[in-house]
Amino acid sequence: MALSGAKENGKEVRIYEYLDELSADLADYISELSEASVKERGVFAIALSGGSLISLMRKLCEAPYSKTVDWAKWYIFWVDERVVAKNHVDSNYKLAKDGFLSKVPIVPSHVHSINDTVSAEKAAEDYEFVIRQLVRTRVISVSDISDCPKFDLILLGMGPDGHIASLFPDHSILDEKAEWVTFLTDSPKPPPERITFTLPVINSASNVAVVVTGSSKAEAAHLAIDDVGPDCPLSSPAKMVQPTKGKLVWYLDKAAASKLDGTKFSE
Repeated sequence: MALSGAKENGKEVRIYEYLDELSADLADYISELSEASVKERGVFAIALSGGSLISLMRKLCEAPYSKTVDWAKWYIFWVDERVVAKNHVDSNYKLAKDGFLSKVPIVPSHVHSINDTVSAEKAAEDYEFVIRQLVRTRVISVSDISDCPKFDLILLGMGPDGHIASLFPDHSILDEKAEWVTFLTDSPKPPPERITFTLPVINSASNVAVVVTGSSKAEAAHLAIDDVGPDCPLSSPAKMVQPTKGKLVWYLDKAAASKLDGTKFSE
């Protein structure tokens, strides 16, 4: 059971004492969004990140979800990807395939990974082209206030520096407005070459969930979630996640939430 589930300023913050509870609630949340999207649109377009997020999705591979989720209607994308071979240890595709995709009956042709044989710039260009084609066929919805794709769900992690996807503090790509998918060759966190969704695409999603665990991210969570005024670094990417018309939910364990304003835990 969540220790806290406060809603304010268009975002919901859910805090869990145990990772197993967080994982179970996250599976419930994803399953419910999948069911609603399939009922409304006939498909579920979900974009994944890397890191610990995939392991926290593990409950979806178990009963009842393994049998009740309409996996054939899922379309999988990546919010960001390292430009490395698909079998490389740094590949977000490999992480998702090993820990999740290989354990559920998703249609292989519905899994849209990047072209790992070209430059970061070309990989970003190719990936945006694929997304544009799927927007045209309405596999992915389109925002009614911009031309951006409107994913049913975008799942994000967050780094100790407040980065989300491959959008890092003080990096010029935070200001990218025209492209849906952009690239960088100077990531402050290795590997240096990556592609990433831009902020307008992330903020056009119907639903965004940011999943954060561990005490090393407590300060970044505080700066991103709380109204810290002038103390907040102007380029905290996580704080820039503000869906225009969608819903934002933060999933945090007790350690990650330890510095949030007004959060007191009984020992």
